Amino acid sequence: MFKLLKSFGGSYRANLVLGPLCKLIEVVFDLFTPIIVAYMIDAGVGTRSVQPVLAGGGILLAMAAVAILFALACQKMASRASQGMGTSIRHSLYEHINALSHADLDRFGTPSLTTRITNDVNQVQLAIALGIRQLMRWPFLAVGSLVAALAIDVRLGLIFVVSMAVVGGLFWFVMKACIPYYRSMQAKLDRIALIVREGLSGVRVVRAFVREGHERRRLADAAQDQAATAIAVGRLSSVLNPVTFLVMYLAVCAILWAGGIQVNIGELTQGQVVAFVSYMTQALLSIVYVANLVVVFTKASASAARVNEVLACQPSVTDEGAEPVELLSSAGLPGVAERADGAGLPDTAEQVRPAEQAGASKLTPTLALRNVSFAYPGAAADAVHDATLTLMPGQTLGVIGGTGSGKSTLVSLIPRLYDATEGAVEVLGRDVRAWQIKQLRQVVGMVPQQAMLVSGTIRSNLIWRDAGATDDDLWRALELAQAAEFVRALADGLDAPVEAGGKNFSSGQRQRLTIARALVGAPKLLILDDSASALDYKTDAALRVALASYGRDAAASGELPPAVVVVSQRVASVRAADLICVMRRGNVVGLGTHDELVRTCAIYQEICASQGVEDETVSPGMRQFPPAQLSHETVSPGTTVSRHEEVRHG
Repeated sequence: MFKLLKSFGGSYRANLVLGPLCKLIEVVFDLFTPIIVAYMIDAGVGTRSVQPVLAGGGILLAMAAVAILFALACQKMASRASQGMGTSIRHSLYEHINALSHADLDRFGTPSLTTRITNDVNQVQLAIALGIRQLMRWPFLAVGSLVAALAIDVRLGLIFVVSMAVVGGLFWFVMKACIPYYRSMQAKLDRIALIVREGLSGVRVVRAFVREGHERRRLADAAQDQAATAIAVGRLSSVLNPVTFLVMYLAVCAILWAGGIQVNIGELTQGQVVAFVSYMTQALLSIVYVANLVVVFTKASASAARVNEVLACQPSVTDEGAEPVELLSSAGLPGVAERADGAGLPDTAEQVRPAEQAGASKLTPTLALRNVSFAYPGAAADAVHDATLTLMPGQTLGVIGGTGSGKSTLVSLIPRLYDATEGAVEVLGRDVRAWQIKQLRQVVGMVPQQAMLVSGTIRSNLIWRDAGATDDDLWRALELAQAAEFVRALADGLDAPVEAGGKNFSSGQRQRLTIARALVGAPKLLILDDSASALDYKTDAALRVALASYGRDAAASGELPPAVVVVSQRVASVRAADLICVMRRGNVVGLGTHDELVRTCAIYQEICASQGVEDETVSPGMRQFPPAQLSHETVSPGTTVSRHEEVRHG
């Protein structure tokens, strides 16, 4: 809690200091009130004189008016400080979360981060507000009342001290038992948030499989677990107020009894006894409020620790020390050689490499993986193991394999969503760890598996990569992504509204819009991570033709033709690729063209056969040995890759 105050309280230092001081002045008036009342009783009521009563009443009214002004000032300062710091904490927390890598986000989890940025920050805000308004008031009032009571009479003060000790001890034991419950309640709120998020985001799947009852039971169980903890705390806390008031009124009775005797013998006045009772009531009630503050600060302390845990997490993927890469286009340099498939390839290294590599003698690949391995934190084996391949400008790489084979994990290493644990990933001849992250992700356009749009308009979603993109740029990207037709059919066109998650569009439309978003800004490397799974075969084919045409047009205009990485489970989507990477259990078990792989890779042949893709180049002998019966899978003549145990894959 103090760490957050130190980090975010600098701008609100005046409010944090002056607010409690204003409350302190109000408390001083509260402590003088019983003395003035005692004076009104002794000097006015006791002597049947009106003047002291009127004078004392006037003083009380003036003190009340001044106290209200200071209370309002304290309230305003508390609001400014708590709301301002809460806003600053949320802003910093959200900004920091966006700087974390996928590995860091996996560590915390989305539901937990959501709870931390909302509920936990709310708890910290409440603690700051109450700290300014009440943290000074109640302890000072309790101590001041005790001192004033002892100043009136020491013997009656002993009753005061004993009653405060009894109430204070009771609160200490109850709070000690309650604190562990308060800490566990936040973790159980994370569980509730997780279940609610899963149920709402997957409501269509839940209904399709008639799992509404199961989801209701899951939420009910989590809510009951959290409620059981809250009830346990409530049971412990429920004894506080009754016992406190019991002790307080028993002490009042004792004071009236002993004080009455002293009044009769002339040692005390009636006004002093009344003032003594007032001070004791103020002190014991202060203990009750202090105990409530302990509860609030205990919750806030647990919440602050959770917030600090996120803020203290250093991003595992950073670009510290990386220098901007100055890229050279192919304009004005020798022509582009035509490949057999019509796509253009630069015929000079200077056209594609960073400026500082201009002296290199060989053509620089757009993408190169050199013995790349990656393992998720805590995993027993690699999710990607020893992957090596090269992709030249204008070429297309197809990545194919079964579910959980590591396809998405492999391509997520390219834009540094994760960092490879071994080996090197190079883009345009430079290790991705040497790029500035912002520039790398301008060069690499990625379309993830899940087509995600945010609330706003089509235009606001498309300009993520290039805020200065013109309408012509956006329509060009939509044309390439086969999305222009349905966007033009909308009444508002590019300004058509997009609901949260793009729920007002079909799955195929969302996928095409996310592809268009990746194309805005002319990336040099485009990654399509199974992003055409919701498209029909005709649209999928038209998309591939459009991307090939886009590459040829870029080369013809003197620009570097983009390389494309297509992740898919469809053979038809990768068959025409210049290079196909076949993956199984994180290993590259096949690498080559379609014609080469159907002769040499059993896994690829099995995939082709399962999709009804026949080819005369398939070796009859390969059909006799399904992959499950082979101890090794042939990648290319003379090269074998051993099988590995199943591991976690993206």
